[in-house]
Amino acid sequence: MVSIKDIGKLFVFVVVGLGTIIVGSFMIRGTMHMWDNVDDEGKDAGNKNTKK
Repeated sequence: MVSIKDIGKLFVFVVVGLGTIIVGSFMIRGTMHMWDNVDDEGKDAGNKNTKK
């Protein structure tokens, strides 16, 4: 029979794994968003200079 300790370790392993995947996906999403903003800022700055 499986002991409660083993079930606890498995539960913690699964929860930490899911948390890591969620945090990693947000980090990747944030990095991509930052890259998009850098491109947009460059375009906006160019447009503002041409309008003035």
